[in-house]
Amino acid sequence: MKYLLVVGDGMADYPVPELDGKTPLQVAYKPNLDALAAKGKNGLVKTVPDGMNPGSETAILSLLGYDPRLYCTGRGPLEAPARGITLGEADAAFRCNLITEKDGVLVDYSAGHITTPEAKQLIEAVEKAFGKPGEIEFYPGLDYRHFLILRNVPSARQIECTPPHDASGAEISMVLPRANSVEVEETVATLKTMILQSKDVLASHPVNVARVNAGKRPANMIWPWGGGPKPLMPTFKALYGLNAAVISAVDLVKGIGKYAGMDVITVEGATGLADTNYEGKADAALKALTTHDFVFVHVEAPDEAGHVKDPALKVKTIEDLDRRVLGRILHGLKDPVAVAVLPDHPTPITVGTHTRDPVPFTIYTPNSAGDGVERFDESSAAKGSYGLVTQQSLMSLFVSSTTKPN
Repeated sequence: MKYLLVVGDGMADYPVPELDGKTPLQVAYKPNLDALAAKGKNGLVKTVPDGMNPGSETAILSLLGYDPRLYCTGRGPLEAPARGITLGEADAAFRCNLITEKDGVLVDYSAGHITTPEAKQLIEAVEKAFGKPGEIEFYPGLDYRHFLILRNVPSARQIECTPPHDASGAEISMVLPRANSVEVEETVATLKTMILQSKDVLASHPVNVARVNAGKRPANMIWPWGGGPKPLMPTFKALYGLNAAVISAVDLVKGIGKYAGMDVITVEGATGLADTNYEGKADAALKALTTHDFVFVHVEAPDEAGHVKDPALKVKTIEDLDRRVLGRILHGLKDPVAVAVLPDHPTPITVGTHTRDPVPFTIYTPNSAGDGVERFDESSAAKGSYGLVTQQSLMSLFVSSTTKPN
């Protein structure tokens, strides 16, 4: 049996006033998702363990069957392999956003979704100003998402950093990195210095001068977060006996895939935003299913819409996922495939960041019978035959669904 996992990042939500008190999943026209829910079995699954940050790093690991309490060492180390960054046993990797700061306030975690070519020039300027070979290294990533590597840093997990998407509108001085042990106080002092002094490097850079003149937000400060050492994970094949591939625009998902021994498939035009190449992802998934047992397709766009609190955009990204990814794959399948669909976590419009609420899921297998659920959304899934799943991973349910009677 072949397996297809489709994750709409941050797709789940709370009732939204602008949508007449409904969630984006309830409002969106999504015939393919609804058809799978009607033919499959449904439920809610808890992807964020109690006490853990409800980030995508936690949720993606969890739904793939990797205990995030063991393997979630930080956003930075999980993403770094996607950029070809090699980490030693004593190294720490941080995500390093380019943000917009104004009057001492963190205004925008993405600097107006700065483009990759612009951002590359800015990160190169930061590397020139603060980089020290073998000690402090900056690496460019995509748009606002970049990397800071600190070599030979003990106890990196004792450094507490605030994710910038959780600090919009906050005073910079209140959300700077903090040391949770004496061992990392010097490292934290270095991080604070680089953050505050980065404005001197970036504010007058020609890229930002041009952005301001064009009425765009400048990327005038760096923001390291999600730091830690590399995890030591068993491969996906060792866990489930399946040869796997992953398709995503997001470094986090690619990095987890690399650590899990998955083949990472790059799709031209995949951006992680609402303008991503949906059709390209679908076609890549169809091709991968001919050579792999398991294909994981990740779509980031709904999460970004949640972060910017745009109800109409979130509805559109869900509809695009349904028609341009899921529908295209289902239409192109030549052989029976088991399909699971879910968000990794909610990113509610009214909150603008991730929450730890359980998320709706559906599992369809060629021999399954429906459980009375007719639509894919939060309230409908709660009535499904799986109920609320808290002690088992989505992946173990998915794999076992093809071996147990339906």
